[in-house]
Amino acid sequence: MIVDLALKSPMIHSPQSDKDLKALRFIEEMTRNVDFVQKKVIKEILSRNSETEYLKRFGLKGFTDRKTFKNKVPVITYDDIKPEIQRIANGDRSMILSSHPITEFLTSSGTSAGERKLMPTIEEDMDRRQLLYSLQMPVMNLYVPGLGKGKALHFLFVKSESKTPGGLPARPVLTSYYKSEHFKRRPYDPYNVYTSPNEAILCPDSSQSMYTQMLCGLLMRHEILRLGAVFASGLLRAIRFLQTNWQELVSDISTGTLSSRISDPGIRESMSKILTEPDQELADYITSVCCHDNNWEGVITKIWPNTKYLDVIVTGAMAQYIPMLEYYSGGLPMACTMYASSESYFGINLKPMCKPSEVSYTIMPNMAYFEFLPHEDAPERTELVELADVEVGKEYELVITTYAGLYRYRVGDILQVTGFYNSAPQFKFVRRKNVLLSIESDKTDEAELQKAVENASSMLLEEQGTRVIEYTSYADTKTIPGHYVIYWELLVKDQANPPSDEVMAKCCLEMEESLNSVYRQSRVADKSIGPLEIRVVKNGTFEELMDYAISRGASINQYKVPRCVSFTPITELLDSRVASTHFSPALPQWSPERRR
Repeated sequence: MIVDLALKSPMIHSPQSDKDLKALRFIEEMTRNVDFVQKKVIKEILSRNSETEYLKRFGLKGFTDRKTFKNKVPVITYDDIKPEIQRIANGDRSMILSSHPITEFLTSSGTSAGERKLMPTIEEDMDRRQLLYSLQMPVMNLYVPGLGKGKALHFLFVKSESKTPGGLPARPVLTSYYKSEHFKRRPYDPYNVYTSPNEAILCPDSSQSMYTQMLCGLLMRHEILRLGAVFASGLLRAIRFLQTNWQELVSDISTGTLSSRISDPGIRESMSKILTEPDQELADYITSVCCHDNNWEGVITKIWPNTKYLDVIVTGAMAQYIPMLEYYSGGLPMACTMYASSESYFGINLKPMCKPSEVSYTIMPNMAYFEFLPHEDAPERTELVELADVEVGKEYELVITTYAGLYRYRVGDILQVTGFYNSAPQFKFVRRKNVLLSIESDKTDEAELQKAVENASSMLLEEQGTRVIEYTSYADTKTIPGHYVIYWELLVKDQANPPSDEVMAKCCLEMEESLNSVYRQSRVADKSIGPLEIRVVKNGTFEELMDYAISRGASINQYKVPRCVSFTPITELLDSRVASTHFSPALPQWSPERRR
């Protein structure tokens, strides 16, 4: 039991309160009886939704056991249920997917596979999400004591919601949560006190929201014990915002008046109670830290000296931001606390202070019914595995059945089993499925591309003080043969001495050496792929890319830089900001014997 572990290990502290103890005991109960809980969940889902149009289509005839369900109901993707989703969105209120009314749709981020998908939600889903949120701090308190004595600077944002033709809200999952009464009227909890007022978080203007949240963070800098955003990229965006706006923020602090750029009346009223008087000493200190344009190393701990950790997601594609977060934070720990998506919330990290490379999430079996499709290079079987029956070391694609009406739905996340806590498996997030670069028979996924970027950057750029701060890619098939194009935005420590053309060409070759054998065979033997190209873009280009995505409806909270792009306006934007181009100067190593 986690509580028992707290008593035995000097690295883990005792529960901070009766509330924490209750939460930890709940985790124990759920993880000790995983298969029992899963049987109960699927029975409840099938019982309550037995009269839905979708389930009646497959002839379950009231059966609620897993065997019948798996024999009769197919595994699906979004395209399979898109007609039903569209009917609900257009106003059909009959029992199509769920016996409970669909109250809103949660939208996907729109950056993983292009199209924004609509995920059905029922009213009680908010209670399930709130339950998972409530488990995070009791676990964190075991590892980091004293968090109730300070505040959290979390950069949280909403997006203006849209309506479907039938009048249902369609919005990102975090916008739904922040606009809910659960969040707006949350009871006081000393372990969840934010520096940002609700008015700033709920402001649909992301620029006004960011400015206000950063200003509050500066004003309360000594009270802040943890700093974060949803994704690592969001926290880096906040630091970039400080870099470009610190002088205006300092002016507000020194005069005790709020910038005229803030027009939102709710924010102005709330800030009148926070920004109450001039503070020249603070203004001078912020100036002394921020005035060094080329040296922001350790800026987080300089401005927020009591910060104990960064609360950000740095798994999957977000792992490439770790070096930059370490640079800005002076090496603070990074805590990944929860695994969730628009489809459902899944689980929590029971060792939140572990290294980013060791992050594993424990699936909470009460959140949904979980199945796992073995992920193999050439799968010969399609039999799905129960949550309690997955095997350590193997990779699976996550398949879920939810209370709101997703049945055997392929989420698209590839997970690797790292171990078990009690009878509950623990998973490492590996990647999103089908995020690929491909010219011919080659297939490069997100994890492999990220590793190639990391190898080239660490081996050839970092000793010069240069870092890759953002990247994306494009399979250019207009040339003959086609070739990979990688867009890099660089942070150059010494502007007078940027990486030479020779170094950048070596980066191209090092990336090719890091790619799989099929790619290298295509380059060397088949001659079906041309030399890899790196296009270095001007600083700020990826900020413009995000602004463009947000203008088209993406959520600032959920936005993730797409690691592969093909949409013409995006490639045109990137190409218009290219500062230099570089090609691989030689062929990578390949032989029939070398299989990796």
